[in-house]
Order: sequence, then C-alpha cells, then structure tokens
Amino acid sequence: MSRRTTAPAGWAEAVVVGGGAAGLSLAHWLTHTGTTSLTVVEAPDGPLRPAERTWCYWDDAPGEFEDAVLASWSRLRVRGTDGREVTTDTAPLRYRMLRSAPFEALVLSRLARYPQTRVLRATARAVRTVAGGAEVRCTTPDGRVRLLRGRYVFDSRPLRRLPPARTTLLQHFRGWFVRTAGACFDPEVADLMDFRVPQPRHGLAFGYVLPLAPDRALVEYTEFSRAPLATAAYETALRHYTGEVLRLGALTVEAAEQGVIPMTDARFPRRIGPAVFRVGAAGGATRPATGYTFAAVQRQSRAIAAALRDGGDLAPRLHGRRALAMDAVLLRALDTGRIDGPGFFTDLFRRVPTARLLRFLDGATTPWEEFGIGLRTPVGPMLRTAAELPFLPRRPVAGVHATAPSEESRR
Repeated sequence: MSRRTTAPAGWAEAVVVGGGAAGLSLAHWLTHTGTTSLTVVEAPDGPLRPAERTWCYWDDAPGEFEDAVLASWSRLRVRGTDGREVTTDTAPLRYRMLRSAPFEALVLSRLARYPQTRVLRATARAVRTVAGGAEVRCTTPDGRVRLLRGRYVFDSRPLRRLPPARTTLLQHFRGWFVRTAGACFDPEVADLMDFRVPQPRHGLAFGYVLPLAPDRALVEYTEFSRAPLATAAYETALRHYTGEVLRLGALTVEAAEQGVIPMTDARFPRRIGPAVFRVGAAGGATRPATGYTFAAVQRQSRAIAAALRDGGDLAPRLHGRRALAMDAVLLRALDTGRIDGPGFFTDLFRRVPTARLLRFLDGATTPWEEFGIGLRTPVGPMLRTAAELPFLPRRPVAGVHATAPSEESRR
C-alpha cells in the first residue's frame, strides 16, 4: 500500500539532511520514483563540508552515476608480505572509482529538473518529531533560522559517537594523487591490497593503488588498527611506499586525501522516531569487515524510494544477519591477533574465485558458498572467536566518532 498522500501546505513529502553520497543518492532515487516534493539540506562551505573524496565499488554494468565515474578496472591485484602476487579477473564485475565533486555536480543537475525539489544550503541543528511528521531546524549562512517540515526526514549526518560494540577497529588512511616522470602504472590493474609495507604491532597495513593513466594514480597507505596516525606518519609511510616499495622515482603529488572509517560490530539504529530515519554510514550502511559503503547506500536508497512509493520498510536492513555475524568474528580475530591479517586476506584471494569473493564482500552469497569460504580461513582461531563472542559485552567506544570529515573516502 502506497504512503503517497498530499503533504500539508508548506511541508515536503521528504526532507533529506546531508548532501554527501548517502543524502544525494537518496534524493536521486526519491525523485526518480516520483516523490512529489523533496528538500535536501546541504551544508554550506566551511568546516562541516568535507573535502573532496573518493568512493569505490564494483558493479556488473554501468549504473546511474556512470557519467561521474573517473576510472574502472576489470583486474585486481593483491600482494603478500613476501611479494608474491595474485592477479584476478573480476568479470563480469568492474571496480569503479568516483570522485565526490563530479558525483555531486551530476546529481544536483538532475535534481534541478524537478520543480518541487529544492536544495537548501544550511546547517541542520536539530531534528525532532512533530505531529504528522518531523521538523528540521536549520541555520542559513546569513544566520537566519529556518524550520523545515516533512512527512519523513532522512538524516545522513555523521553520528557524534559510535554505538556500543564488542570490537571496533579503524580503517584509516592517507592517499596521494601522483604524477610520475615516466610510465609506472598499468591502467588495467588496480592494487587492492599490497602488504609489502612495514606491519604495525597491532592490526595490519597495506598499500592501495588505483591507476588513472600510465603516469598517474591514486596511491594510499592504509591501516586497520585501534587509533589513527598523525598526518606526518602517513606522509612518511607514503614516501616509503612510493619510493622504496613501488620505486616510482621522481613524482609530483597533485592532491591528497585522508580519512577514518570505523569497522565495528556496533548496532546502528536505522529508525530514531516515527518519521525520522538514519541513512548512509550513520544508518549502518558501512560493511563492518571492509569499510565499503557506496554500493550499500545505493541499495538502501532504492529500497527507501520504493517503500515510500509502494509501501514497505523505510528502514531496510542492508547487511544480512549471517554477514554481520561473520564480520563480527573476523574483526574480533583480527583485533586479538589470533589470525595474521595480511596472510588471511592474501589467502582468500588466492583460494576463492574472485567473483564469488566479491559477492561475499557485498553480502550476496548463499549459505553454502559462505561455508566453502569459511573452510578456506584459519578454522580453529575463527571457531574459538565465534564461541566467545556471545559472552562479550558491548561497551561504549571512547574517543571515536562514527565518521570522519572525509567520511566514506575510498569506499
């Protein structure tokens, strides 16, 4: 049964708070499915507006945002600590890379075609339930207070703190967009994980290379650990990786990006009021064991838009219970040091067909496929971890925000 009814005068059918990947994706799909009136609240220029960032995902065909895709690859490479490499063909999938500025420009140009859709540059201060829907209190750049009312409000703003969890690791990184003096990269192959970097005492570290041309690439240093590094430490790691490991020679750093993505088994509430919902990373879209978010945001946005049109759940579950349970075991096993992170991920790519592994990372595998993948992991440590998890309390995560200013960067 459709929820479509005429909103009261001055009200929108939906208000979307936040103009990042989650907010703009939802706005796109809402207009695409016929939402009668929509307001998007986008932060003005300033400290609340994140710097340009990168999102990656895999898909089997060009999608809605193909015009904003900067590059894509059909071959992925993983290198172990010993230098041995695994290069796989991802067909029928391709690994795609978006930059936030072209994505935002594309979506905003599409939203501008709908007369009953408006984008307001303002800072959302509070969201509260009111009779018949919800209200968003905003401040415009000139200091005026605006009250926006909608039958439904979808809030994509970062949480101030993470929910309680049994395990929380941080995926933190810094990347350089580099130009080299000569041809150093194969534009057909993306390096997903290169473990030929010094490994930290706790967690794991790897390089990540997305070639854009023979002489241009995004090169990143990434760690999975409990705390981020100072910028100077990332810079040192990147100089070592580009100079000593990749041996790129003379290069120019044309831009840089940095971010932190929580990898946690916390439970993220998706509905926080009768007409108020969280979306994106704040609503649990991030896959706990990988940090990937963009593809899940698209599933979430399409499901919400369809539910608003046809009736259904406006707070869809994005990751199945089995996937979340397996992620919780992996995070705990990594955090306790029971498994060797570089060896674990390298062996997965060596021993599991790539298309199946990528489906697994997207939560699209069958129980039988997941059982087969499980047999290719360190069974003893994983079973020991699974046995202890039900007895571990969920504790508040001190000093860790749910998202960083460069939220969803790289993922």
